[in-house]
Amino acid sequence: MIDLNWSKKKVLVTGGASFIGSHLVEKLVALHADVVVADDLSSGKKEHLSRVESEITLRVGDLRDKCLADRCMKDTDVVFHLAASHGGRGYIATHPAECSSNMVLDGVVFDSAYRAGVKKVCFASSACVYPRSLQSKGRNIGASDARILLSENMADAFIEGKAFADEEYGWSKLMGETALKAYYKQYGMKGVSCRIFTAYGPRENESHAVVALIAKAFVEMDPYEVWGTGDQDRNFTFVEDTVEGIVRATEKIDDASPINIGTDQHITIKDLVQKIFEYTGFRPKETKFDATKPEGVFSRAADLTMCRKLLEWEPKVPIDIGLKKTIEWYYATKNKEDVRRHLDALLFER
Repeated sequence: MIDLNWSKKKVLVTGGASFIGSHLVEKLVALHADVVVADDLSSGKKEHLSRVESEITLRVGDLRDKCLADRCMKDTDVVFHLAASHGGRGYIATHPAECSSNMVLDGVVFDSAYRAGVKKVCFASSACVYPRSLQSKGRNIGASDARILLSENMADAFIEGKAFADEEYGWSKLMGETALKAYYKQYGMKGVSCRIFTAYGPRENESHAVVALIAKAFVEMDPYEVWGTGDQDRNFTFVEDTVEGIVRATEKIDDASPINIGTDQHITIKDLVQKIFEYTGFRPKETKFDATKPEGVFSRAADLTMCRKLLEWEPKVPIDIGLKKTIEWYYATKNKEDVRRHLDALLFER
């Protein structure tokens, strides 16, 4: 295991101006790392880095450009690879080609990292790598523990029955994990794949469930629209926990294995909506459940056995606290008329 005393370590964060990426950059700066951010700003924003802009180097460009990737990797100790074409359920359901392009991006980043002698690569993977069949409603009917927890060994590109990822985005992430493992097997380049589960918090956009539902309350949508039946659930994980898990995984795991970064708490969309009504003070006369909109799998939450064992850690922020913080941020930073006017597009874009 490499020495990861972060002080003065040269660290590259790809996609570092994004929602999770910017929080990770702030964490690494606080740990006194020497941080370079590479981002094409297609969804990331410079203002996300405003708290640390004087303490980092920002390089704007598309890392599919091998020359740019090679320049960014020079003299780098550790790479956190978060850059990707991604979004919430509306985006990944309607932008399959963009999501597929992540495989090209990942290949360039891993190759440049290897050729530059980078000591370790942390790959931001996703819970979307898990087989959809494990997260379907039919599987769970009648079970006493109706909603299962997904463990790392349930998704594997080389084992029959364990490769059935969630849309093109999930397949691209599973292939990214496979490629990183290949660089470890062939060249010994150390790494870890962090399977991120349903992160939410300040700086997230309206294409993701939590902020989408907050936005609808913010503009006082009535009837209030919920995608799907509302019975589907997720393990909403506050971004501070997500970032802490990513850093700990990078410190502890070398062999490019995957690790779940998320909670083991199932929360239905219906229950989440009721919490949002309570904390915002808005309650519509009618709630409309729209089954024609993308809703994703029926149930998703993380098994934390390996997280607790290898990282000696698990997420700490309860949904009530994280949700209140996210609502406070959204209401303090958004303009109601702007959100109302553009909400239909925001729900499907990055």
